[in-house]
Order: sequence, then C-alpha cells, then structure tokens
Amino acid sequence: MNPKTVAVAGATGLVGSRMLEVLADRDFPVKNLKPLASERSRGKTVTFKGEEVPVEVMTKDSFKGVDIALFSAGGSRSKEFAPAAAEAGCVVIDNSSAWRMDPSVPLVVPEVNPDDVKWHKGIIANPNCSTIQMVVVLKPLHDAARIVRTVVSTYQAVSGAGKEAVDELYDQTRALMEGREPEGSVFPHPIAFNCLPQIPQSGAFADNGYSTEELKMVNESKKILGEDGFRVTATTVRVPVVTGHSESINIQTEKKLTATEARDILSRAPGVVVEDDLANERYPLALDAAGRYETFVGRIREDISHPSALDMWVVSDNLLKGAALNTVQIAELL
Repeated sequence: MNPKTVAVAGATGLVGSRMLEVLADRDFPVKNLKPLASERSRGKTVTFKGEEVPVEVMTKDSFKGVDIALFSAGGSRSKEFAPAAAEAGCVVIDNSSAWRMDPSVPLVVPEVNPDDVKWHKGIIANPNCSTIQMVVVLKPLHDAARIVRTVVSTYQAVSGAGKEAVDELYDQTRALMEGREPEGSVFPHPIAFNCLPQIPQSGAFADNGYSTEELKMVNESKKILGEDGFRVTATTVRVPVVTGHSESINIQTEKKLTATEARDILSRAPGVVVEDDLANERYPLALDAAGRYETFVGRIREDISHPSALDMWVVSDNLLKGAALNTVQIAELL
C-alpha cells in the first residue's frame, strides 16, 4: 500500500481514539495524520505511534490533500462535512448512521461484502456495531444453507453510547454500592444493575414499536447481504457492561445444518473464532472479547422447537470490530 494522508474526524472520542490505535497496530501506511475534532478539543493532542499530534478543529477545508478520512464524529457532523471531504478528493469511511441506507453509498463489512467498496462515490458507510458482528457470523451459514429467518436479541455495552455513558455506569454503580440513589442524564432509567430495552436512549421507538437500533439491524443486514427479502427481527437491550456486545441469535435455514456442521463452517470463517466447549464451561464472554479483533461464537446448538434451526451466542468488542477495526479494514480494502 502506498503511504496515505489520513484524517480521523472525532479523534478525541472513544471510537476515534480506537481508530488511531488500530491504524498503528495494523501498521496502516500513514504518511501524514490529521486528527480532527470539534472546537471543544482545540489545543488537545492525540498519541499516534508514540508521538503527540495536535488536534485540528474540523472545517470543510480540512480535507485538502487528504486521501482517506475515518469519521466518528456523529451523524449531523458527517452530513455536514463528509460531502465536502469527498468533493476535495478524499474517500470518507463514516461510522455514523448518516449514510448507511443511502442507495448510492456502499455499506461494507470486509469479511462479508468487500467488493461493494468498488462502487463508492467518495463515501463508504460503516454499519451499526451490532449488525457487523451478526452478519460476520450469518454470512458463511447463509452461503452454506440459506437462512430464511433470523431472530436476534442483543445485550449491548454502554460504551456504545459514548464516554459519558461509561462514566454514568461507574457513578451509578458506586452510588448503589454506597446506599445512595443513582443519578444520571444519559439513559432514561438507571443502567447500573439494570437492563434497558431502549436503544438509543432518546427518540428510540418507531410507530410499529421497534426501536431505531432494532430497525438498523433489520435494514442494514439486508443491504450488506444484498437481499431485500432477508428476514430479521431484533430486540436490542442496553446492559451494565462497559465493552463488548453480546447477541443471542436464532436462525432457520432452508437446508438443515447440524450444530457440528455449523461449528465446522464457522471455524473456517474469516474474522470468527468458535469458543464452544461446554464441558469446560468455555463460551464467548464480553470480558474476554474486549480488546480483541475477532467475533466470537459459541453455545451453538440445534433448536429443539424447529427441525431446521440453530441457536448461538455471539460476542464482539463493539468499539473495535463494531466500529474502529471495521473502518480501518475498509481503508485497507481501498
């Protein structure tokens, strides 16, 4: 790969900082780095490969001479700045929901639909974190036996809602342990020692009762797999875990797959690690997945209520494969 000038928009945030770490860890050929953020970060620096790099305030002129821009600055700022970056000749890989369902913008998971990067027009979208880990596991099974229906329930870490959400979990946990009333402003109810079936934390629900996070999983998986008729239903839940989304997934297939066959297929799937040793109580855990690039799958078993269905448990680091890593992998495809 030729050395590139790379901008990271939202470089001081949780995902932006992970992007910098992944770029360094994977030795992406960065010739020049431009960390970008809002006015609030003026005067700050970020660390990249042991060097302190000044953060610049992002403007529409920030992308002149930039080859690739990794965006994790929120949907509204992406809508504002990504077109200007593309017009400047930069390829934007955006981590927000702003462009995901735009028919002119590829929505890419490199293990699933890498060829879709070829038809980009300056902007490529990174899918929702919970969608990414689901389709990485579903794609090889779909290729082998054609999935006709998927039911997924998620158990999503608070880091998916940002640093303030993580701080709120810590503060509320401390308060409850000290016998005080938990206080918070990020979530509509206490998150410590609790589960909230509402993602995002405000404006969550559509008229049909589904949350917008659930509809993202439904619609994005169809676009990534290239099948409008792909049938998915989801329930998404925020849980008091810092990092690592977990998912309970049930699939019905056209051709029956045994649990043994599914394990064999997934053990050979790119980006997937099978952890399924019940005799030794080995199955994917959020604590173990945190800081890891892979998507982990276990508890693979044949559904006793349906002759051609499987159940499984899927876990991945939502800040890495669910965000920063997938974004850098797309940059590597470019």
